[in-house]
Amino acid sequence: MSAAEFRRCAHAAVDRLADWLAGLDARPVFASLTEAERAELMDAPLADEPRALDALIDDTFARVHAHPMGNGHPRFFGWVNPPPALPGVVADLLAAGMNPSVAGGDHAAVYVERACVRWLMELFGFPTAGSMGLLTSGGSMASLTGLAAARLSALRAVGHDVREQGLAGAPQLVVYASSEVHSCIRKSIELLGLGARALRVLPADGDLRLVPALVARAIAEDRAAGRVPCAIAASAGTVASGAVDPLDALVDLAARERVWLHVDGAYGGFGALDPAAAPLFRGLERADSIAVDPHKWLCVPAECGAVLVRDGALLRQTFSFVPAYLQTQPGRGFGGLPWYSEYGFQQTRGFRALKLWFVLQAAGRRGLSELIARHNQLARELAQRIRAQPELELLAEPALSIVCYRHIPAALRGDENALAAHNRTLMERMQAGGRAFVTNADLAGRFALRACILHPRTSAADLDALVAETLRIGREL
Repeated sequence: MSAAEFRRCAHAAVDRLADWLAGLDARPVFASLTEAERAELMDAPLADEPRALDALIDDTFARVHAHPMGNGHPRFFGWVNPPPALPGVVADLLAAGMNPSVAGGDHAAVYVERACVRWLMELFGFPTAGSMGLLTSGGSMASLTGLAAARLSALRAVGHDVREQGLAGAPQLVVYASSEVHSCIRKSIELLGLGARALRVLPADGDLRLVPALVARAIAEDRAAGRVPCAIAASAGTVASGAVDPLDALVDLAARERVWLHVDGAYGGFGALDPAAAPLFRGLERADSIAVDPHKWLCVPAECGAVLVRDGALLRQTFSFVPAYLQTQPGRGFGGLPWYSEYGFQQTRGFRALKLWFVLQAAGRRGLSELIARHNQLARELAQRIRAQPELELLAEPALSIVCYRHIPAALRGDENALAAHNRTLMERMQAGGRAFVTNADLAGRFALRACILHPRTSAADLDALVAETLRIGREL
């Protein structure tokens, strides 16, 4: 393709995309595909002859952009999926145009990632000297990376070299978390070969937070039984309700007991940038490892997660296996900084950092703080609207930007099974209706409608529409 042809097609694609984005608010939040449309996308044959780029762009807007997930709409309150920050969209195009492998080497993409990781550390007050971080596909890979370092640290302390010996002959490690912990923690533990039994799930308190006293008691019990406490997996904003575990007390406990403190802040970690919520995050800066997802609350286009590890040398020891042809020799050849591939599992790594670099600078510290604070304030306002409706029940006080509630018809009051079925049907009808979109959570055995506010354009009017739609469907049912 010539430069002129690329320029013409790319300009046309940007124009089409800008128009599509501008029109999202006027469309239904979500519109399901028909069976024929699904089959047309999944079963289409690969043609023998090449197709023109113009035709591919037309096809994309006709068949792909016509059926988005819904997260571009300000009344999309589902899961933890924001719209893309437009500076990040531009950066994704520019990064793809370079297409470097950011495993390492002496090229600009490597240094951009180092800058972005340092900025993230500084936003959380996390130490930059001696620490290390890298961008990942998301919070799941970030937590796996942090817990892999925790495993090495715990087994090394008892004289077992897990990299050479594997887990054969190793003592049973234990990781402690609340009943609200994200599933990626268990997945990580299983992938690390520890087995699901290594995860000791403790009951959360009335505010859905991990209880330090229960962790201390469990650690004592496990040590007495010959098991080795490995890590505490705390949550800085659970995905169900946004609850933040008592990080300050947990980091003190971890230090006393000589166990690793890993914080899953994939969704909620950036809540620390809201001055009103910052006290909840006291102690985050003292964690051994933190997982965060700029592609969640900061709206960086997916994928863009990050792991921050206090002991950078230990992280390198966890993953480094450098063959001769990749060894860094300062001042010679394609060297530069120690390679990212020595600090994580991936060898080939995409240029994720450019979109984060754009989004962080386009907003600045003040813009990031204002975005987070506004979403948290909207969550409090939604909670007030729910309290004002006798037919609605607020199921948890919002700590961050997640609100959990349910509709309670008088005839079903007190019947938990019937209420769960009623609210599940309500949710499904709301999603199909296209006027607003919520998902669900399980809070202490109760089915909750869950609204997560992450869209920069969500307004008070959108909150009113969500409450009205909940009441309308609930009454119809």
